[in-house]
Amino acid sequence: MGSELTFRSGLHDVLPTTFGYIGVGLAFGVVSRTRNLSLWTVLLMSLVVYAGSAQFIITSMLLAGSPISAIIFSAFLVNSRMILMSTSMAQYFKKYSLATNIGIGSLLTDETFALGMNKLNDTGRKLTPVWFHTANVVAYLVWAVATVAGALIGNLITDPKTFGLDFALVAMFLGLLYLQMVSDRSKKLSLQLSVIAFVAVAVAVYVLLIFLSANFALLGGTILGCLFGMGVTKWR
Repeated sequence: MGSELTFRSGLHDVLPTTFGYIGVGLAFGVVSRTRNLSLWTVLLMSLVVYAGSAQFIITSMLLAGSPISAIIFSAFLVNSRMILMSTSMAQYFKKYSLATNIGIGSLLTDETFALGMNKLNDTGRKLTPVWFHTANVVAYLVWAVATVAGALIGNLITDPKTFGLDFALVAMFLGLLYLQMVSDRSKKLSLQLSVIAFVAVAVAVYVLLIFLSANFALLGGTILGCLFGMGVTKWR
């Protein structure tokens, strides 16, 4: 990946991750088109919402005729993990302006967050706005183009599940997890595996599902996993 934090290095570093945007973006475009969303609706949603998981949920809820308030709340809940990610990333931009931080946080995604965390290993734990803006904007544009392309070919596919397109988002997150584990040299692999295998998280999610929605349960399990990782790190 290299230690440079320039526009050129940002472009170079983000390009490999765009294949994930293209794959999931095409899948979303196809799914949304088969559910009778117009091409302009798909483009507008990608530019304004810009969140793969939330866009899939919004599309399903629109088809089901859910109220706008429920759709907005669900989209916020699904992407509430971005609060944790943005908070984690903000510490590296303390000396920059509020506008710069808002710009970075507004286009932050799971992929660019993972890219930034990996970049820290090669730069002495430093990041620059120009590098991050480049990565974010390129990812943003690729996502929009990919979703529109998927919508254009959506009429050719009657059942997206036949091609496994409904699993595209899950596959992307699994890939991000793997890349984060093998590239993050700031934490031992054993520590990362212990957090992933943390039985209490799985139990907590299972118990929470009895009382809460799946999204609330997932968020609760994530927070418990973070606390567990912090506790193990301090203990060691």
